[in-house]
Amino acid sequence: MNPPTPAIVSQKAVQALPRWALLLLCLAYVIPGFVGRDPWKSSDVTAFGYMLELAGGNTPWLNPLLGGLPPETDGLLPYWLGALAIQWAPPGLTPDMAARLPFVAMLVLTLVAMWYGVYYLARSPAAQPVAFAFGGEANPADYARAMADGGLLALLACLGLAQLSHEATSYLVQLCCTTLVFFGFAALGFHSAAPAVALTVGLAGLTLAGAPALAAMLGLGGAWLVWRTASQEVGHRRRWVAVSLLLVAAAAVMAWQLDLWRWRLVGTDAGGKEWASLARLLLWFGWPAWPLALWTLWRWRRQIASPHWHRHLWLPLWFSLVSIGATITTAPADRALLLGLPAMATLAAFALPTLSRAVAALIDWFTLLFFSISTLAIWVIWIAMQTGVPAKPAANVAKLAPGFTPSFSLFALLVALAASVAWCSLVWWRASRDRAAIWKSLVLPASGATLGWLLLLTLWLPLLNYARSYGPQVHNVLQLMHNAPQGCVQTYGLSRAQTAALQYHGGLHLQPANPQAACDWLLVDMSAWPAPPGIAKTSDWTETATVPRPTDKNDQIMLFRRAQTGQ
Repeated sequence: MNPPTPAIVSQKAVQALPRWALLLLCLAYVIPGFVGRDPWKSSDVTAFGYMLELAGGNTPWLNPLLGGLPPETDGLLPYWLGALAIQWAPPGLTPDMAARLPFVAMLVLTLVAMWYGVYYLARSPAAQPVAFAFGGEANPADYARAMADGGLLALLACLGLAQLSHEATSYLVQLCCTTLVFFGFAALGFHSAAPAVALTVGLAGLTLAGAPALAAMLGLGGAWLVWRTASQEVGHRRRWVAVSLLLVAAAAVMAWQLDLWRWRLVGTDAGGKEWASLARLLLWFGWPAWPLALWTLWRWRRQIASPHWHRHLWLPLWFSLVSIGATITTAPADRALLLGLPAMATLAAFALPTLSRAVAALIDWFTLLFFSISTLAIWVIWIAMQTGVPAKPAANVAKLAPGFTPSFSLFALLVALAASVAWCSLVWWRASRDRAAIWKSLVLPASGATLGWLLLLTLWLPLLNYARSYGPQVHNVLQLMHNAPQGCVQTYGLSRAQTAALQYHGGLHLQPANPQAACDWLLVDMSAWPAPPGIAKTSDWTETATVPRPTDKNDQIMLFRRAQTGQ
């Protein structure tokens, strides 16, 4: 016997979130971060460097090299997508913007797949709210739509999503493909073609993006849940389990053929500082989805313990557990945790029908205070950068970003003002009356996170570009080299990110250090000097300068000129 559902929802509580408002919110979240900035340190600019090399025909497509080094991640799909976008870009579009276009589409696809995944999970019989004695309970389709709105709002509210989802790297590809797999398993039983396409693209994409083990775990776990789902007929379950297992096997074979199987497990004997850092990451990265997800596990605990393995709970729980396990056992931890955010947001959505009025009010007040104070701080610091008043924030910016010259953009100011006015209007709307919609508790968190992201990428964009780009450092190097000399430049010990930035921002023709090469200049990462004699004879070079990145004094490039050429 199925245990009773804890969701008690009336038809009034599933009123639609206006589509124009939801689309505008998603648009305001997606566009900032992709437009108007340089490639940022360090995964973003590194991936872009490989894309440029592929697009220019300077390296093989199956074995790309940047500065003589292969990629740190095995998946080649992100580099192929970016390179093809650069090659096919219309005239006038910069290479870095062209390379981001496929990733803009993947973030949009992530949000769409997330919404439909929650929708179909909420349509399952075990997820439906309690039927009232005299009617008036929520219509199944309206209930599922309201839950999907809540799940999407929970995802947009996650603090860890913003930056990583706007970088043109393999991690955004993995996020998109993970969400497609999630949607595929969620929609089984309602459709055939769309889930099959989503599972095929998702599992293949995860494999080609360097995560074949993740594809195998998610695929096998999803197939098991399809088999255990009580709401499907036996014949239907057998067919989809067979399809799922076949797709997992095909992805595994493809990974084996391309030599993509790698184990990057880190030790579990980390000290207190490492575990404390991991705890902080788990605390803030998925906020506010994870507290609501825990509430869901508590309120729906009878359904979770039921022998029927209800898919609307177990599917997001499995995806979340796989992501958290990867966060603990692999590096980088934040990239692994990113892939679990859609599942955590789905669990958070199923907490909404069970929240009391007091808890909902607490979420609203905390969110209102947090994001209002954050918005005020962003505006005050921007005014200080433009006018010098207040003096202390202006002095802090000058200290943290020496050499930065503020610039003014009327368009950015108008966008930021419009977003701030919209936030004030939303706060007034939320506080003016008792809203019945179940998604109401996540409107302010999602809108506040979007507002903060949009303000940072409009008002603070010049400062963030200066702080996170290699552009200022490269420009300083070029000035010391008399503005990009003709001929080759030798390098030693430079990271992939430094190499990509020097080639893109400086237009330099780089080659690894070699005593027989006839290059007049040598660029060395400070931590790698002195170089071994077989690579670069110290006596052959005269140090010209050490050029730090303005916002990171530990990131320094040493510039040498061949001794016999003089200064």
